[in-house]
Amino acid sequence: MEILGTTLRICVADLEAAVAFYEELTGGQALRFERGGVSVAAIGCFLLMSGPEPELEILRKVTATIAVKNVDEAHDSLTRVGARVIAGPVPTPVGRNLIAVHPDGSVFEYVDRHLPG
Repeated sequence: MEILGTTLRICVADLEAAVAFYEELTGGQALRFERGGVSVAAIGCFLLMSGPEPELEILRKVTATIAVKNVDEAHDSLTRVGARVIAGPVPTPVGRNLIAVHPDGSVFEYVDRHLPG
């Protein structure tokens, strides 16, 4: 599996204030989307999330997002080495993802940029 990079996941109460800060910090522009009632803004290596507390509680359990070349390849590699895939692969607004629990109990999201057909 080829790992391309990681994204830091940050749950925030005030998305607009956080976006302003991280855009200024990184010099980048936020890519925004909604998913499952949660507002998301991706800025550089930061993924800001804001929404209902029950949704954020689940999202906080994911340590980081790992960009990979291909989610299907990641799925095969993860299961081969003993990780448990608990969700996906599924399409997202920017590609596909899956959620996996590593043998040490860490939870990671793996994403690719393969947009649906």
